[in-house]
Amino acid sequence: MFETIAFYLFAFLTITMFYIAVSTSQALYALSALAAGMILISAFFFILGADFLGAIQIVVYSGAVMALYAFGMMFFDTTRDVKEKHGNKYIIIGLSSIAAILVVLIFSAPLISQNIVGQTPMAEGVGNVQQVGMVLFTKYLVVFEVAAVMLLVAMIAGIVLAGKKMDLSLTLMEEGDILLLKEQNKGVDK
Repeated sequence: MFETIAFYLFAFLTITMFYIAVSTSQALYALSALAAGMILISAFFFILGADFLGAIQIVVYSGAVMALYAFGMMFFDTTRDVKEKHGNKYIIIGLSSIAAILVVLIFSAPLISQNIVGQTPMAEGVGNVQQVGMVLFTKYLVVFEVAAVMLLVAMIAGIVLAGKKMDLSLTLMEEGDILLLKEQNKGVDK
């Protein structure tokens, strides 16, 4: 009975936090609601008895990822309107289709891998962390490796995108040049 009430409470709060994160126009509110939603997701792991995954959810997502988002938000002027350039629509459709197919394959991999039997049996008295490690590196090894490759590609893409904006170094410029650059940008923004 307690688990049912806790599940519905945490589900309602999680959906509410993610709705606030998506619908608000304030960057700080969105960031705070996203962090709260990720912390509330960890409650589901704790209810299911997966204490290790719950702690990892808090440490990795609510800690590291949200710190990364907050660090990234410092570099953007959220008061300025964003002007998007639309590229070739066929390239966008093609890349979106490939991404959709990859997502379907990644999410169907655990279903397909149910026929794979792990080499290391679960022993009595083994802790939650050891069980997660045994299952992760036997039954879900392919999915784990694909996720690692996806994170590597995202990291490289982030570095490339950040490097494109660094054509001027404000630390090497004179104060007059910085003021002139600000005046030029004011004319472009209008």
